Amino acid sequence: MFGRSPRPVTCGFGLTLGNGAVFPELNFTLPTMALDEANWTAVVAQYEEIGSMIERAAPRLKLPGLVAEFELLPPMTEHPSWGAQITGILHQHLKKLYEEHGIPCALRVTPTDIRDVTKPPALRSGKPLDQLLQSFRECGSSGAHILSIESVGGKEVHDEALLYGDIDGIIFALGVLAPRDVTFLWERIVEICSKAHVVPGGDSACGFANTAMQLAGQGMLPEVLAAVIRAASAVRSLAAFECGAVGPSKDCAYEGPVIKAITGVPIAMEGKSASCAHFSPVGNVAAAMCDLWSNESVQNVRLLSGSAPEAYLELLAYDCRLFNAALQSGSGSEYQQLLVDSDARLSPQAFVLTPAATTRIASAIVGHKNHYGMTLAAAKEAVALLEEARASEELTMNVREIEWLARISESLEALPSDEGRIISLMQERYGHLFSHESYGL
Repeated sequence: MFGRSPRPVTCGFGLTLGNGAVFPELNFTLPTMALDEANWTAVVAQYEEIGSMIERAAPRLKLPGLVAEFELLPPMTEHPSWGAQITGILHQHLKKLYEEHGIPCALRVTPTDIRDVTKPPALRSGKPLDQLLQSFRECGSSGAHILSIESVGGKEVHDEALLYGDIDGIIFALGVLAPRDVTFLWERIVEICSKAHVVPGGDSACGFANTAMQLAGQGMLPEVLAAVIRAASAVRSLAAFECGAVGPSKDCAYEGPVIKAITGVPIAMEGKSASCAHFSPVGNVAAAMCDLWSNESVQNVRLLSGSAPEAYLELLAYDCRLFNAALQSGSGSEYQQLLVDSDARLSPQAFVLTPAATTRIASAIVGHKNHYGMTLAAAKEAVALLEEARASEELTMNVREIEWLARISESLEALPSDEGRIISLMQERYGHLFSHESYGL
């Protein structure tokens, strides 16, 4: 259910997530402008403006609470002190909001994973890793309440496999490479969070499953493939929670409902009110289990009403009022069903995000012991769900989608159950794209 989690998280200035209410998570970024040392004063002014806006708009909207997310742009991670400075500025604005208006709030900070600058990426050593970890440390000590990341390990293989519709390569990237990197990274992030007394939030398969979603939206690959990838991607994000992440998960991690079903942690989600950042076929169903409701990101530009971040904060505020009114009136289940029914029949990607589907995918995952087995099981369960939905006419698919679903099913069934075997096979096909040392292979 949205707004309720078995394992609520308290963070920031008196904010508890997953304890009976949905809160907005406002995400924002710079307008088109130079991001360098010469223009740094102007960059800082943008975030000061956004922080002041939050102070002013949150009381106007009578928000019961909120999270602000600061996603670092790559130069801000490459220069850890830059990201830390902005973190400190936003922290002070939220602190003032809480002290003067009593509105519970928290600051999530998400450094950019910059480790893929070399080809193949050196994920476990080198200057980019050092800069990334230092960015976490400095943001944690400068006022972040929640730390998260959208990690990229395995993406160098997944991108190419996705372009060719190669199921073997996709499962290898998601089930073998990515979880190894998430584990490596999150062991270090959790340690940093512990020392800084910061909440370790979660990771996101944005670079994998959201890439597939966008390509499917442009007609460049089938929706059923994007739907299966969405299900399979949950395992690599789950690895962060196995290392000690406690939520809230990242908003762009549409795999969040599967994570919530397995771990019970609160999750951030995005959908219709994130169309400023990207389009999707899951605008309503994505909200069915959310604890935070986000706009993904919007540039700090002027609209007729005011700044774009303020406009989207108002959108999120009204969305959350409706969530919370439904919960308070005892109509939460009915409202959740409407969110599901309005999307699920129209897209395979929406169908696999329904509470019933995500629960089945979660059950398939926990029935296996290693990440490769979990990923393969999640993908197979997604195929089974889609095949059943087509047969029962709960979901309408065109001939192309039906043919691709059969092809995906055949490919999954042909994959070896042994992880060592898939590693050997994929080394021949994709070994030139990844470094064994980056994955401890």
